[in-house]
Amino acid sequence: MKKLLLVILAAAGALVAKKKMDEGKNEQALWAEATDTVHKA
Repeated sequence: MKKLLLVILAAAGALVAKKKMDEGKNEQALWAEATDTVHKA
């Protein structure tokens, strides 16, 4: 029973970590777009 609980907690932790990483990537992409230099042709 303890092993099952440990596996469930590890999976939940991995999901939270992945969600945080995705949010960070989205924030970084937003800043990259906002601060991108505009080249006029």
